[in-house]
Amino acid sequence: MKINSHKDLTVWQTAMDLVIGINGLTAKFPGKEHFGLVSQMRRAAISISSNIAEGCGRKGAKELGRFLYIAQGSLSELETQLEIATRLKYVSTSEDTQKTIIYIRRMLFKLIASITS
Repeated sequence: MKINSHKDLTVWQTAMDLVIGINGLTAKFPGKEHFGLVSQMRRAAISISSNIAEGCGRKGAKELGRFLYIAQGSLSELETQLEIATRLKYVSTSEDTQKTIIYIRRMLFKLIASITS
């Protein structure tokens, strides 16, 4: 599979949209969380699109795959942090964000499968 630029990938574009969504969502968190959960969630969200981009900038499918797996890890981290925020009642429900996370996870799995086959 030939990828011209990470910017052409729907998964990267969606991950970038997720960063914006997470920033908006966490802006409403209590001030005491700005150096804790807010920071963690924003870094995890940024890490997803950043690792997709870095993997595309590397040489070969093996390197790309490695960074896509890291992006999946960051996605799982963000999903857990979102659950924590929900349980702490900082957000009432994160259904749209959860759907986006599932969509990104599926796209990452499909991209990994396409470059490793």
